[in-house]
Amino acid sequence: MTDIAMIIDGRPVESDRHIEVRNPADLGEIVGRVPDAAPDQVDAAVRSAAVAFPEWAARPVSERANLLHGIGSVITDMTDDMVKLLTREHGKVLWESGVDLFYASAVCHLTASLAEGALKDTRIRDTGGTTVIRRTPVGPVAAIVPWNFPVVLSFMKIAPALLAGNTVVVKPSDLVPLTLTRVIHAVQQYLPPGVLNVVTGGDDTGAKLVGHPLIRKIAFTGGTETGTKVMQAAARDIKRVTLELGGNDAALVLDGTSLSDELIDGLVRGVYTSTGTLCFSVKRLYVPESAHDSFVERFCAAVDQLVVGRGEDPGSSIGPINNEQQLRFVEKLLDEAESSGATVRHLGQKLDPSGWDRGHFMLPSVVTGLSPDATLVTEEQFGPTVPVVPYRTLDEGLRLVNDTRFGLCASVWSSDEDRAFEVARRVEAGSVFINSHVFDSLDPRAPFGGMKSSGLGREFGGYAFDSYTEYQTISRRTGPPGEPLS
Repeated sequence: MTDIAMIIDGRPVESDRHIEVRNPADLGEIVGRVPDAAPDQVDAAVRSAAVAFPEWAARPVSERANLLHGIGSVITDMTDDMVKLLTREHGKVLWESGVDLFYASAVCHLTASLAEGALKDTRIRDTGGTTVIRRTPVGPVAAIVPWNFPVVLSFMKIAPALLAGNTVVVKPSDLVPLTLTRVIHAVQQYLPPGVLNVVTGGDDTGAKLVGHPLIRKIAFTGGTETGTKVMQAAARDIKRVTLELGGNDAALVLDGTSLSDELIDGLVRGVYTSTGTLCFSVKRLYVPESAHDSFVERFCAAVDQLVVGRGEDPGSSIGPINNEQQLRFVEKLLDEAESSGATVRHLGQKLDPSGWDRGHFMLPSVVTGLSPDATLVTEEQFGPTVPVVPYRTLDEGLRLVNDTRFGLCASVWSSDEDRAFEVARRVEAGSVFINSHVFDSLDPRAPFGGMKSSGLGREFGGYAFDSYTEYQTISRRTGPPGEPLS
């Protein structure tokens, strides 16, 4: 069993209370424990970040960038040791845990490489005077992350926040806190005390952190309902917010598209990777009515090859769902769909049927015969199932894709790539992928975030700095704007 302390002001900190983390593939196994932070410990973490802020903000961007490159290298060096721990506490298969850590390191290196260009001052000199436009850090940042991809989702916030000159307090999910906390233990040693802190605990810890008057910015990834509460709390002190919230991501297969092995395989991976619990997993599938039956037959045949088992077992295609609450929610949606007359095909294979009841296992499924307004279609299921919905015309297909309060990601699939790009312009989502819908679909140089109820702000690349800086204008004007000086 692994016990991991919090980090406050550069030092490990314990608590009188602890949270047990159990393996979702075998609930009898306690993987480790983390402290359940007391309110005064959350306060201490925020105050340490506030004290460290002025000196950290005053450091040259180049120095902060070099340190972040070093942090990225530390994560790479510890990846092999962390992959199994992350799989045991989360449930995902080993390669998915590797992706979580790999992308965390990559985000550090990429963000560091962009920092000096993105954060440099803009100087305007003309015959009317001089104006300097600069970016200044916001202040102490609260980074609150979910259980599905805890390491990379944290460093998508930590990297730009630190590079912009902010200090950070991270609150991991109480369901999957071990690996992330251990990584922060390793990397914060390269930073001044107080620059990067981690407090562990449940909802009360998160609320205390979000509501702390010294926090100036909240970066949150999670459900839309919780995101609404974060916004409400932030409004009291006019805190800045970045919210990456729920998505009900659609995949739209265009008419005339070849139902190739590559297309079927790409959509299977888009739906079921990480047991369907990626924030941008395919949650809805729209196919032309004329191709519906043949698509469903081929898609279900491919899904039936998936093997569900412990994440540590190389024979597993997908692991268990991380927690009971999410498992029961997906089961409820499937029961409702079946009761409404829809066809629910339970597919795939159990790697070890004898151990099935000891964990949060669920076979993958495909649902047909649902109306477009059924709950499984309109709400984010976040699990290993997908509804397949037919459409008659492109306009109808786009209307169905866009008829949602969400707008995180989507994908368009077509044998004609130029046509797919044109159709993608009509999709209401922050990111639209062409002929793919997995990790590799993301370009980390491009902004990532949601439209509508899927969030505010953007992460990735130089665009992330917009969320962690304020613009400041310094002017010496003697008259109206004039001719530029050479």
